[in-house]
Amino acid sequence: MKKIILPERPQWREHAQEVGFTFADMHGAPYWDETSAYAFTLAQIETDIEDPSTELHAMCREAVAHIITSEPLMDRLAIPEAYRDLVADSWRRGDPELYGRFDLAYDGKGPAKLLEYNADTPTSLYETAAFQWQWLEDQLGAGVLAEGSDQFNGIHEALVARLAALFAPETDLHFTAVADNPEDYATVEALAWAAREAGLGAHYCNLDKLAISDEGQFLDDQDRVMGVLFKLYPWEDLLRENYARHIAGSGCQFLEPAWKALLSNKGILPVLWQMYEGHPNLLPAFFAQDVEDTMAGRGGPAPDVAAAFGRAEGQLTSGHVRKPILSREGASVSIFKDGGILEVSQNTAYAEQPQIIQAYTPLPQFDGFRPVIGAWIVGETCAGIGMREDQSRITQDLSRFKPHFITG
Repeated sequence: MKKIILPERPQWREHAQEVGFTFADMHGAPYWDETSAYAFTLAQIETDIEDPSTELHAMCREAVAHIITSEPLMDRLAIPEAYRDLVADSWRRGDPELYGRFDLAYDGKGPAKLLEYNADTPTSLYETAAFQWQWLEDQLGAGVLAEGSDQFNGIHEALVARLAALFAPETDLHFTAVADNPEDYATVEALAWAAREAGLGAHYCNLDKLAISDEGQFLDDQDRVMGVLFKLYPWEDLLRENYARHIAGSGCQFLEPAWKALLSNKGILPVLWQMYEGHPNLLPAFFAQDVEDTMAGRGGPAPDVAAAFGRAEGQLTSGHVRKPILSREGASVSIFKDGGILEVSQNTAYAEQPQIIQAYTPLPQFDGFRPVIGAWIVGETCAGIGMREDQSRITQDLSRFKPHFITG
């Protein structure tokens, strides 16, 4: 894994405007940055990222099956009591999933480590699946990249195949997101593009234009009944709104399904550690309340959790990260090392949420920037990666997107 300085494509900004990539620069700073790219060997991609990510997703599915049988864990993950059956039933029915993104720390040497799972509403899909693939083709054509260079990026094709497998031809799918958010719209448009290529209908409606019919069905802004709805809006928010009481009886199939609320929640990290302690791609993680109770001698956590904490205590003491179970874009995250605060997010929007504690693993540094790998799951397998980097230790909403390639 290397960071290679490369010439930019001469007309890439004009191309970005033509294809609607209007957020390539945000707030006066570059978001898409192709002045350099990350290079991987094929073995690094296949052995260290692709296969472990597919395995991590299988582990997450096992964790869902475990959580839905446990009221204490449903409570720990802050699933509203009124909708726990909705979440559990969606799993028991086998409601299908579409996609998700693992955020991984990886330096090209040791095992990739799971930082969190964006399992419900991951963005950066367009720039990962489409724009960086165009970058690869253009740079190969210009001779900037050596012949035989490739990219781990079958995301669009995997989405097309997945949608075609889930729905009969000409099924109408609806897509919704918060209005006037270019990044969110690019994500749902990338999915709609895949749906159309799969032979399905694809209609977009702003989130605030959705309505409920007298019969309790969900309607779009043209009063069409929505039988399948992809919502780029998190379940943790949806389950706390009035719309939630209509979901069970609406006859609408949701993408992502309600059971994904258990995976897009950082509470999944201590659950995974409890189930798969010592797994090479996991970091020790615990609910903060359990850690505090154990250290105070209150004896709150179960004996097996307390024992696991004892085994990991040295690692957590040398460095750990405190995260809210429900937060986005690095908000309200604090990093502690050797008894002091190493770094704190300036965005404290989620500070009142219940917390988890996860062992700290430093991100590698390349020219002062720290990359995080986004490993995309489509269906149940890893289909490609995108990369974000930041000078901060905490990846945030304006962290730069960097293309990657596999050396030929």
